[in-house]
Amino acid sequence: MAEKPFIIADLNTIPGTRCPCGTSHRAFMQPDNNVASVHHVEISADAKAHYHKKMTEIYYILECQGLCQLELNGVLHPVRPGMAIMIHPGTRHRAVGQMKVLNIVVPPFDKSDEWFD
Repeated sequence: MAEKPFIIADLNTIPGTRCPCGTSHRAFMQPDNNVASVHHVEISADAKAHYHKKMTEIYYILECQGLCQLELNGVLHPVRPGMAIMIHPGTRHRAVGQMKVLNIVVPPFDKSDEWFD
């Protein structure tokens, strides 16, 4: 039988994994996927600044409680639901404030590509 030309993921059923930003529900993490992964991230108050050498991330802001910001290379930028931010490799970043984001990672997320100063 031929492999399906698509993958369906229900992020509501994927267990959360602790990450520098809070808790991430990661879809499309199959070993044979080299395209992208999608994460539903619940940002915690103690998100840690980090960067990636290979991965590009796109944050789509779903929900914010109070003042929400993204710190990009040390500069705070206000964000609100409906905004999208593309974060290129080498950009130090962290979310500030309690929020939920959809994070699209290209190529797919790789734990060995999380770097901290």
